[in-house]
Formats: sequence, C-alpha cells, structure tokens
Amino acid sequence: MFDYVIVGGGSAGCVLASRLSEDPEVTVCLLEAGPPDTHPMIHMPMGILWMMHSKVLNWHFQTRSEPELGGRQLFWPRGRTLGGCSSSNAMCYMRGHPFDYDTWASLGNPGWSFNDVLPYFKRAQHQERGPSDFHGAGGPLNVADIRSPNPLSHVFVEAGQQAGLPYNDDFNGPEQEGVGLFQLTQKNGHRCSTARAYLDPARARPNLAVITDAHASRVLFDGTRAIGVEYLQQGRPRQVRAHREVILAAGAIQSPQLLMLSGVGEGAALHAAGIPVMAHLPGVGKNLQDHLDVIIVHTCTKPVSWGITGRNLLRGAWDAFRYVTAGRGMYTSNGAEGCAFAKSAAHEPVPDLQFHFTPLRLSHHGRKLGFLMGDGYSLHVCNLRPKSRGEIRLAGRDALAKPDIFANYLSAPEDIEHMVKGVKLARKILAAPAFTPYRGREMVPEADCTTDDDIRRFIRQRAETIYHPVGTCKMGNDPMAVVDAELCVHGLQGLRVVDASIMPTLVGGNTNAPTIMIAEKASDLIRRSRLARTDMSIPWAEAETARILAQYTTPAAPATPATPATPAE
Repeated sequence: MFDYVIVGGGSAGCVLASRLSEDPEVTVCLLEAGPPDTHPMIHMPMGILWMMHSKVLNWHFQTRSEPELGGRQLFWPRGRTLGGCSSSNAMCYMRGHPFDYDTWASLGNPGWSFNDVLPYFKRAQHQERGPSDFHGAGGPLNVADIRSPNPLSHVFVEAGQQAGLPYNDDFNGPEQEGVGLFQLTQKNGHRCSTARAYLDPARARPNLAVITDAHASRVLFDGTRAIGVEYLQQGRPRQVRAHREVILAAGAIQSPQLLMLSGVGEGAALHAAGIPVMAHLPGVGKNLQDHLDVIIVHTCTKPVSWGITGRNLLRGAWDAFRYVTAGRGMYTSNGAEGCAFAKSAAHEPVPDLQFHFTPLRLSHHGRKLGFLMGDGYSLHVCNLRPKSRGEIRLAGRDALAKPDIFANYLSAPEDIEHMVKGVKLARKILAAPAFTPYRGREMVPEADCTTDDDIRRFIRQRAETIYHPVGTCKMGNDPMAVVDAELCVHGLQGLRVVDASIMPTLVGGNTNAPTIMIAEKASDLIRRSRLARTDMSIPWAEAETARILAQYTTPAAPATPATPATPAE
C-alpha cells in the first residue's frame, strides 16, 4: 500500500512523483504504461522525427473520420514512455497568454488566475538567461535558447518584422505578440523531459516506486472512495492500493478513458457499455479541444536547410561529433525553431494565431521521408482559441483498446475563418524581402490557391493536429465539469486528475509548460490536503509498504523489475 498512486509517468506524472516524494513521510507509486526512457533517440532533439515512427514509444492514436476535413482520420502521436510527451515533443517552452488563466479563474476556478499560477511556472523553471519577474532560476526544468539555429530561422524572424510583426525575444515575458526564436526545454543541447528533470533525481528515494510497462485498466473503489488501481503488466492483472489518493495523470485522451472504464462518466453510455456506474459525470470525455494546424511549404534555392540532402548526409558524422562532444549542431534542433504570435484582426484582444517555422520541408508529421528530401522550409499556421469541441468515447470495455477520438475540428464556422486569415499572413511573411535569396516555389499549397474558397479547401484537405489536446476532464463547478479547483473528481473521494485534461479552455500556445505548471500546483494542493487530514494514519500498513517498496525501488533507477510481485491489498 502506498499513500499516493499516480497513473501516467508523463509530463505531469513525473512532476507529481518527484514533488510528492520529497516528503519522506509519504510513499508514492508511479505507474507508466510505456517503457523506461532509455532510447537515445528520445534525448537527441532531432530524434523527434524518429519518434513519430516508433511503435513502442508512441501511442499512434487516430481520430475517427472528421466531417469538416473531408472525412480524413488524423494521426495523433502521444509519448509512450517515462516523460510522456515531454520525451517526444518539439520542446517548445511556451506558457500561453495571461488572458488564458484569468479566463480559467473567471469560469469558477479560484486560484488559477495568471497571478496565481505564475509562481508555479517560475518554480518549475531554470531559465538560463537568469531570473526575472516572469522567469525562475534553480528549478528542475531547464529552459534554454536554441544552441545552433539554422540560418533560415533568422531569415524568418527578419521576414516577420518586414511583414509588420514586432520583434519578441521572450514570448513568456510581458508581451506575447511578435516574432522571434523559441526557447526550448533543453540542457546542453539535449532534451530536458520531466523524466530527466524531475524523476531521475528522485529515483533513489526509498519512498518512491516507479513501475513501467504497467497499463492501468481501472480505478478501484470502496464505496465512493478510490482505494487503488488495477493494471496489466505482461498480460497479467495486478493491483496496487492507495492509502490516501489515486491521481490520474494519463493525459487528455487516457485519463477520461480510464475514468469511464472505472464507471465514472455519462451514466447511460456506461450502462450501454456494460460498465457499472460509479458516478454520473456527463462531462467526462467531453469538451475536447485541440490546435488544428496547416503548413505552407517552400523549396529553398540555397543548400542551408535541415532537409535530407547530400550535403547534410555528408556533414552528418561531423554534426554527430559536435552533438556528442559539445551539444551543438544540427542534431540539437527541435525542428520548429522560429515562432510568431499575431492577431487575425485589430479588434482581437490577444493574439489568436501562432506560427511555427521549420527550416525543412515538412508534411504529415515528418513521416513521409521522401518529402523531407531536398532543401526547403515550412511555416505552420494554427488558430489558438478554437470554438469547436469534440469528445473521447470508449471503444469498448477492453482497457487495451484505443479510445474513440472525435476531435470535431472546424465544426464551429469561425474556426476556419481564423485559419484563412492565418494562411494569408503566413504567405505575407514568406513573401517578405528577407526570403528573396532563398525562396523557391511554393510546394504546398500550389500557386493556384488564391481565393478564400481555395484556402478553405486547402485547409480541409491538409490540416493536421499540432499535438495539443486538452479539456476532457475539465475543471469547474458547472454540470459538465469533472474536477473542482482542487482537481478532485466531483462526487468521489481520494481521486484527482492532474494533466492537460483539466484545462477548461485551450491556452494560446504550446501546452507542455502549462501541463507541468498544473502538476506543480497540484503537488501543493495535495500536500495541503494531507496536512489538513491528520486522522488517516494506518500504522499496520507501514511494514507492508516497506516490503513493496523494496521490490520496486532500485537505487540506480533506470530499470524496472521485469516481473514485480503483486502489491498486497
């Protein structure tokens, strides 16, 4: 028996495991469905392209047919290893706009305004530029400037200014609008995931157990109190018990799936699936939001991009040497080096468009290697605050079955209009004088895509996710809310959700840093809750807890026992 059982060793789960186990008086068990984060491609930033193909380290989710996208089923990659998406994403450190968090607070979530959450962003962070009113130093998560940016990324920044955007060297500072280079969650040119930043330093603690290859199948209840988790390991069912709380940190796709498999969700749907209803919460799986993204691609007339070319293949060995010895060179690139935030119209109160610039020809998540061959560059366009809402549904009672994902993209007509404006601005940037020495033909869309109707058709044919699903266990106090402002599941005891699924609305930017912030804040909420309840001690459990920890905890940390014994109930 452990005090806390955390389901999901991803961006949030690693933070929680580290922070909660700082207290030697509590015991923590972290369950992760994927393997340890030992593969070298995880830690090499350019390895993100390889991660898109991995069948072991990537969940390879897929949406159902999307009506407004020509019936296409979209590929949704998610990290399946310790660190989760922080071990597989593009490492862009972006918080969103203060407006986003003030909106959360206005929706009935006290304690979640920007002024409330800024201290947690700062606590998480080690900003290599040094501390400031907006940035922290000394935290686990290293935030750094790009060490070896491609020359085309500087060209993009110049072109953005020529197109009318202000220069911005800190999108997480006093202003978000403008154009500049991303800061990244990297340290010495290597990926700084939450597994590396938070979990690795904590692995030797005797009160922390980390179990990998453990696929959670349901939460166990005694009445309305969560008391543990059932999981599958090597095809065998096992159980681990929680003395204080079960904490779901499985992400916006799998946290609602696990709740529904456990009987928490819309009652009629659960009954139809043959699942006994533990709590009727119709909002579980609803309110799904994501950033839809479309890419404009150009060929490049000079051999300077990161594409698959003879030049880059010849320099590969030298860049590998630079990467290993100095943490510099092409392999430190995250792909998306340049960034811009803009307003689609002057009356917009905050930026509603984001652009990611990649100094290579990119399409279909980098999974079409043939498209990467040759010099080129790409500019992503996404609408930051979509009105469309989708949902996650069960595909059946099998915990190993992937859930039914219906993103419902562009169901709100205004969403595509924002993207049309974004495509026009992207083309204006790419047509700026700074790109003249490098500009080849526009590969995607082609030159005959000129009218608004043409652009709408292009978006419907080519738009994809940019990997920011949130909102499926939303925080609030309305009938569709799943958790309260303390992240406790409504109507149940000893059960919280701590990940991107609790966001009531999508933030205006990349979602990994906000997810880490949520876990940082949640760790304080959980600690305060424990200190407020002094009657929860069970002395007889201490010896059993020690026995279990001895089986699961290895001081060296990287490996998990192949066949751990089932924890006693």
